[in-house]
Amino acid sequence: MSRITVQNIESAPAASRPYLEKAKAKNGFIPNLLGVLANAPTAIETYLTVTEINSRGSFSLAEREVVQITAAVNHRCSFCVAGHTAIAYKQGKLPEDLVEGVRQQTTLPDAKLEALAAFTRALIRSKGAVSEAELAAFKAAGYGEQQVIEVILGVALATLCNFSNVLADTELNPELAAYRWQAQT
Repeated sequence: MSRITVQNIESAPAASRPYLEKAKAKNGFIPNLLGVLANAPTAIETYLTVTEINSRGSFSLAEREVVQITAAVNHRCSFCVAGHTAIAYKQGKLPEDLVEGVRQQTTLPDAKLEALAAFTRALIRSKGAVSEAELAAFKAAGYGEQQVIEVILGVALATLCNFSNVLADTELNPELAAYRWQAQT
């Protein structure tokens, strides 16, 4: 049971309802994450707006999901790992060895995506104070300053939902059960 109320269209504050309605129309269900964020209309608006903005950056869907899953694993957010795994498989059609590598934090089969995951982990671990070597390795993989900032954007977006879910102990929707992930102790 969630520690924070999971709102639905009928129970949510009026300002949150349009966001929940849109999510239900898009997904066929309302992810419990959005039900939690709906308690604060500005939080659900921020999450959905920044998600859309993030999708317009230079990263491919695969790169965005590497950042999102990496952040969720490092923040120990089981809900977001499952949710972004579903996106990676269903929307991104990403290969299993890549997705499972990100989920398990093992070396990825694609060197450029491995550099992205490593940089994301370093950014989170150092709270932005990555070393010169970590920054140089990211750039050597073919990324530039725009992508450095876009990783920060992706981590900021992930932090909102990851911390909300961890705090709320958000229950996984049945629609996401096949993608369940549990943090290693």
